[in-house]
Amino acid sequence: MKDIAKRLTSGLLFILIFVTALLNNYATVVLLFVFGLLALKEFNRLISTKNFASYLVFTLLYVVFVLWKFFPNTFSWFEELSQILHVLTIFVLLFLMRDLFSKKSLPTLLSNRFINSTFYISSSFVFMFLIAFYYEPFNSKLLLSSFVLVWINDSFAYLIGSRFGKQKLFASISPKKTVEGFLGGLFFTMLASVFVASFLIPLLDLYWYNTNGSSSTNFEFSSWLIISVIICVCGTIGDLIESKYKREACVKDSGIIMPGHGGILDRLDSIIFAAPFIYLFVRIFSYVS
Repeated sequence: MKDIAKRLTSGLLFILIFVTALLNNYATVVLLFVFGLLALKEFNRLISTKNFASYLVFTLLYVVFVLWKFFPNTFSWFEELSQILHVLTIFVLLFLMRDLFSKKSLPTLLSNRFINSTFYISSSFVFMFLIAFYYEPFNSKLLLSSFVLVWINDSFAYLIGSRFGKQKLFASISPKKTVEGFLGGLFFTMLASVFVASFLIPLLDLYWYNTNGSSSTNFEFSSWLIISVIICVCGTIGDLIESKYKREACVKDSGIIMPGHGGILDRLDSIIFAAPFIYLFVRIFSYVS
């Protein structure tokens, strides 16, 4: 009972901090930057490297795109830079996905750990930032709603899997993950997309309208249904990739910053992998709508 209470308390505190920060543009910038540094530190520990250049690259990338969003007219050409980063990031993530089926250790598959830290961790936090600042003026409803779907998927995948799970999803990497848990998480996350589209987004629109007089929702239920599937599939893959890194490092958790939950990387592994694909869908949707 003490472990459950500790896990619940730290989890609720994490959610409270995250939700509160996402309601303010400056707090969002700081929070994602700090979490990015912490996740990068944990990741470097997993792959046994002390590459300080990775922190400099993350800081540079993050600052560059913060400047773009805060001064769009001055740094308009960063749009092209974001597209280049996006293509490279998805390319590396697809390789990491493929490497789940390899018996080799993940950190050496792309032959350069710096590439992994840059395009797996650093750029993903950049895309979380870009999702949060997709609407102008600042409106973080896309990222906040995505996190809600991630939390629902993680929770129900765990509950359904622990209660009904029999068929292993990827036994060689994560013995506790089951097909039943994945399907349960997928079902309830798709169900939650109804709540997001019908209640959460209108509520956030009302908040942002009262805050800055703008409300530009153009996502319907079908769009949130697609995002929920992206989150379930990519989130599960991201969890498996981090599990393989931890298995290679012979550790249970990436860190100890959250009692009962592990490290920041443990809590954000799903959205870290899913964020570039969510951003891809959002960009495609904006072009065709």
